[in-house]
Amino acid sequence: MKLYNYFRSSASFRVRIALELKGLAYEYRAVHLAKGEQKQPEFTALTAEGLVPLLELDDGRRLTQSMAIIEYLDETHPQPALLLADAAGRARVRALAQIVACEIHPLNNLRVLKYLVHELKVGDEAKNAWYRHWVRLGLESYEAQLAAQPATYSHGDAPTLADCCLVPQIFNAQRFDCDLSGLPRTMAVFEACMKLPAFQRAQPSACPDFEA
Repeated sequence: MKLYNYFRSSASFRVRIALELKGLAYEYRAVHLAKGEQKQPEFTALTAEGLVPLLELDDGRRLTQSMAIIEYLDETHPQPALLLADAAGRARVRALAQIVACEIHPLNNLRVLKYLVHELKVGDEAKNAWYRHWVRLGLESYEAQLAAQPATYSHGDAPTLADCCLVPQIFNAQRFDCDLSGLPRTMAVFEACMKLPAFQRAQPSACPDFEA
């Protein structure tokens, strides 16, 4: 498999975590979003969306959208499971994952931040305030969900799809100097995840295209 991704892309990071948790080998293909490589014909020929991550399977089929990719990996390589066997557990894991993937990330991804700056002429201070506001709001919701059903990871005693989403969001929140105080369960889950080799291997600093 080939994974077209960018070290700083949180959506790409989610997929790298899933691949590492499942012990699946893949070829790392870097697409530098900040340099606009996702808009180049070489990449748009692979996906009309022009977004990462893009997972190209061994048979040449291409999958897009991180959540869909992870669920595909979970269905085709069931162990370790990232979605639970019981319907209520799956719903909770998906709900936690979607707090990040549907509530926080769409408002703060690189395209949105660039639009704020270049089209709406928002200054860096206001842009960062925008970012921090939506991160904080979403993580407070995440914290409340964890408080209602405490566990080592986001749901239970093993990482799930929710943790694949949470960890990259915390990385980005730290990069933007977001306020992460008062989120004890969320941060405890993050720290538990980062003790695992799979999460360490997937983190941005471990990527071949990493730039400090």
